[in-house]
Amino acid sequence: MKKLIALGVLTAFMITSCAETYRPSQSTYEGGLIGAVTGATAGAILTSGNKWKGGVIGGVIGAIAGATIAEISKRGAVEAVQTNQPVRYQTEDGRVVYQAEPAGYDAKTKCHKVHEKIYENGKLVKDQIKEVCESEKTERNY
Repeated sequence: MKKLIALGVLTAFMITSCAETYRPSQSTYEGGLIGAVTGATAGAILTSGNKWKGGVIGGVIGAIAGATIAEISKRGAVEAVQTNQPVRYQTEDGRVVYQAEPAGYDAKTKCHKVHEKIYENGKLVKDQIKEVCESEKTERNY
């Protein structure tokens, strides 16, 4: 199982690094990695005959889906801040809907807050407040 997860992680990095023509963000890599591990694990568990084949296919599909969702989330939040208007994206079939709405600004940290929601088949699957900062956010760590 460890080899399968390692293969999924490697697949995620390969897909997210060559799927973009520009420099992907850290969140794109993280989304791809989480998707790959989840997909590889599910593929291995759900495949009855060849666990490796199920794991690799699940890892590839999961990496693509995870990186795509992470990138859409990042772009939507930035667009909502730049336009100071709600943003809504949806798939062509309307099954997945992404919404981002500006939710305030903190002058001290120079960060805008964005309220994000993601729906799948009409059901809310993610509801979070995200920060979009004008510069690098630094924190004191001891």
